[in-house]
Amino acid sequence: MQQSECSGQEATVDVQFTDLPNALIACKVAADLFSDSSLKASFEGLFRSFDPEVQFQYFRSFRRIRISFQDALAAAEARLRLHKTDFNGREMRLYFAQSVHIGSPRLEPPKPDKQFLISPPASPPVGWEQSRDATPVINYDLLCAISKLGPGDKYELHTATPTTPSVVVHVCEDERGGDSSGPDDSDQDDGKARPPRPKIIQTRRPDYSPGVKQ
Repeated sequence: MQQSECSGQEATVDVQFTDLPNALIACKVAADLFSDSSLKASFEGLFRSFDPEVQFQYFRSFRRIRISFQDALAAAEARLRLHKTDFNGREMRLYFAQSVHIGSPRLEPPKPDKQFLISPPASPPVGWEQSRDATPVINYDLLCAISKLGPGDKYELHTATPTTPSVVVHVCEDERGGDSSGPDDSDQDDGKARPPRPKIIQTRRPDYSPGVKQ
């Protein structure tokens, strides 16, 4: 009975140490440790007592050191005895390094779900159909009313309401004036020649004076 209990305890201990990582991370290390060889040797000597084959990786920019042991038991023992102990006047903090399991050493391609949304699409999705363009709406009454208008006349499309303005179409006058070869019905009916359209005069740019300073 005692042997079975002992074997069960040993199995439990094995499972616990197997799940633990075999590396520690020393955080907030003093900057002198990365440049002083004597401090570095004394720091490494603290961990070599637990594992002679321990390896160190120094990350000066992050002020961290990774300590890799041969097994998780040595890492757990070193963390248990050296965590929050004093080294060179500073408290040393040790944490287990988190192991990341990727699952596959190769990068798998993305799943083919909704890949048609990537521009440009390789092919349309299943069941996609091209939509037909709607037939344009032609207002023949409006075209007929505009065709009967002469230069300068107007046609009210939408009567004004208390909340909306009116929409009025104005027919532009002939820019060629009297030089037009075609007959002008409005001139024949009125018997008077229309005055020439005024010319738009552009605003003159002011003179540049180099003596003025901003």
